[in-house]
Amino acid sequence: MTSEMRLRPVRDDDLPAFFRHEQDPQANWMAAFGPKDPADRAAFDDHWTRIRADPRIILRTVTVDGEVVGRVTAFPVGERTEVSYWIDPRRWGRGHATAALAALLRELPQRPVHARAAKDNAASLAVLRKCGFVVVGADSGYANGRGTEVEEYVLELPAEAADQRDH
Repeated sequence: MTSEMRLRPVRDDDLPAFFRHEQDPQANWMAAFGPKDPADRAAFDDHWTRIRADPRIILRTVTVDGEVVGRVTAFPVGERTEVSYWIDPRRWGRGHATAALAALLRELPQRPVHARAAKDNAASLAVLRKCGFVVVGADSGYANGRGTEVEEYVLELPAEAADQRDH
């Protein structure tokens, strides 16, 4: 039996699962640039109220066989569009992040699309590379999930990569 991954718009009843996913210390360390205090439910709720009200942000719930296993997002950063994703750590290593990001990218007409990942987050970098992203730069910033400055790669999905996959 094969699992069926789907994306759908975020619903109110998805938020408790998203909050649970963010409680995993390993997931926060890997993501690095996550919430200041993952256990702060009021801050979590405020964040989701704000981003769900912004029509420029595309938010999708990732389900597998009907179960909420994560989320994938596209959002503006200045003139750029960036993507991010968070998958329940209990579901890591099964291809859900790659499938979800690929599905979201099919919804996005604009290119290039950008992403960021901590330089030591090999799994996230692998997801991005499988979806056609290439490293175009580096940056660093304070990472709440690690309590220190973290170096990250800046990646881009160029228009050419998307065009080649469509043929």
